[in-house]
Amino acid sequence: MDSVDLEVLKNSVHWQQQGHRVLLVTVVRTWGSSPRPEGAMLAVRDDGLVVGSVSGGCIEDDIIDRVRRQGITSDQPEAIKYGISAEEAHRFGLPCGGTIELVAEPLKPSSGIAELLDAMENGRLVARTLDMATGVATLGPASATDGLVFDGKTLLTIHGPRYRMLVIGAGQLSKYLCQIAVGLGFQVTVCDPREEYTETWDIPGVTMVRTMPDDTVMDMKLDERCAVIALTHDPKLDDLALMEALRTSAFYVGALGSRRNNQARRERLKEFDLTELQLARLHGPVGIYIGSRTPPEIAISILAEVVAAKNHVSLPDILQVEGAKAAREMAASTGSSCDVSPGPST
Repeated sequence: MDSVDLEVLKNSVHWQQQGHRVLLVTVVRTWGSSPRPEGAMLAVRDDGLVVGSVSGGCIEDDIIDRVRRQGITSDQPEAIKYGISAEEAHRFGLPCGGTIELVAEPLKPSSGIAELLDAMENGRLVARTLDMATGVATLGPASATDGLVFDGKTLLTIHGPRYRMLVIGAGQLSKYLCQIAVGLGFQVTVCDPREEYTETWDIPGVTMVRTMPDDTVMDMKLDERCAVIALTHDPKLDDLALMEALRTSAFYVGALGSRRNNQARRERLKEFDLTELQLARLHGPVGIYIGSRTPPEIAISILAEVVAAKNHVSLPDILQVEGAKAAREMAASTGSSCDVSPGPST
């Protein structure tokens, strides 16, 4: 599964190789509410075929219609605004008062899209600077905290993995979780020293390492844009990773297991001289409560909690596994009704 940016860029390069002209459209500025963030991209082929999105659909329809009627004849990028008037906001499905500014860029060899795609597929984080007057783009290094900049003369966009994820364990659940995580734009590393699991690993776009988990955590030099998820159920592996990860600034550290196992894990981790504040950062039982039973459902549950943490969303206890199960048990003991669905695996 490709991230959204990769899908747009791959199709753009493929269409150009087939001899088509391609228009790359990027959200560069929004005012008020907007359905898509700055940096969101859309590619339109000269016959109207499209990949990606910049809005809820109506703006895409207008751009496609323009391409079909007028073709892609210019070589120079242009800035376009939608939703300036209340009538336009209603027409293009923007929220009341919403305005969106786009840069529509006809692609050509000097656009450097093939080089950008190659950098992203090799896990590099790069800055692309587009000269609005010439349509020529250059690539350079970027940091994870850099953001889009548009001043009317140049457009600077950041591409590549801004967030990293370390998954401990290469079991069946890990395969589903990693596939989705790659689609969410994470640079994913799986750590599992057990040969019986790693020999059958076949998920593209994921780095596999066979070192011990605590060594892997230290080697990766985790920062505030990293998530760590322990999935083996083996304390000899999970605890080692958690012990080191909880001492870092990783924005999310979680472990699979029941409430009983989670409490036992916390008691074990205390023996590694972790502070109460560090232990409080551990998400466990991992995931949100959605009644998940199968590996794909559990993967969705876990990643929903990871994305919430990444986006600085604080989830109420009733959505978390421990709080939801406690509420269900209390409701059962008092004979009252409870609308929390039963039977999750996480």
